[in-house]
Amino acid sequence: MGAEKKNVVKEPSTSYSGGYSYADYLTWQLDEMVEIIKGRLFKMTAAPSRLHQKVSLKLASSLLQFLQGRTCEVYTAPFDVRLPKASTRNEEIYTVVQPDICVICDKDKLDDAGCIGAPDLIVEILSPGNNQKELQHKYEVYQESGVKEYWIIQPIEQTLLIYTLQNGRYVSSRLMTSGDVVTSSVLPGFSLDLEDFFMDID
Repeated sequence: MGAEKKNVVKEPSTSYSGGYSYADYLTWQLDEMVEIIKGRLFKMTAAPSRLHQKVSLKLASSLLQFLQGRTCEVYTAPFDVRLPKASTRNEEIYTVVQPDICVICDKDKLDDAGCIGAPDLIVEILSPGNNQKELQHKYEVYQESGVKEYWIIQPIEQTLLIYTLQNGRYVSSRLMTSGDVVTSSVLPGFSLDLEDFFMDID
């Protein structure tokens, strides 16, 4: 039985239903980035596209500039965010994600391994092949974990959607695009003019 479990940990499988933990995750030596959502393994389909990286860098730079001198900090993938349900023991954490961008205002959640607990803001940038993970699996786990604000950006269509946590449930904004100015409920004073932001994203 022990040998079987060891094989599973050594060669992680997307079909394994036993429930991977963060402790398992730490034993893997893989060439590709992976995430665990509720014990299930998700492999990154490929390296992010040039468009994806351009959007990520531009937004992260805007956030970094805005947050200068403030208590919140911005991080970009690869950056492990552990989302425990109860215990913070590695063996009992079954969700480890790598958001494209996250903002953390409680520095007690930061350690050398990344973040443990829900970031205040998470941004995911959609790429072909990962839409279901972001729109379904991550939506659910971010809502359950208490991520206050969750942004989804579609670079090709140049749109942005914001989910804001209210009474434990996400409330969706309308779909925003060029001409809209985006503000954040968790970062008062921050704004993003989407016409300017998407101007050279192609």
